[in-house]
Amino acid sequence: MESLHALFAMGGYAGYVWPAYGISVVVLTAVLAISLRQVRRREAELEQLQGARRGRRNGAAGAGS
Repeated sequence: MESLHALFAMGGYAGYVWPAYGISVVVLTAVLAISLRQVRRREAELEQLQGARRGRRNGAAGAGS
């Protein structure tokens, strides 16, 4: 149990180390969330553009026939 306490105490630097770990986790989680949101947005935008392109292509082919 003493070794576990020593691990969490970080040799007296726990006041610096644990907040740094916490901030890192928060920042990395935020980056992940923002990235996933942007990917979904871009995929929806791409799908919309591809649908518009298909519509134009079908409309042009129907007009020429």
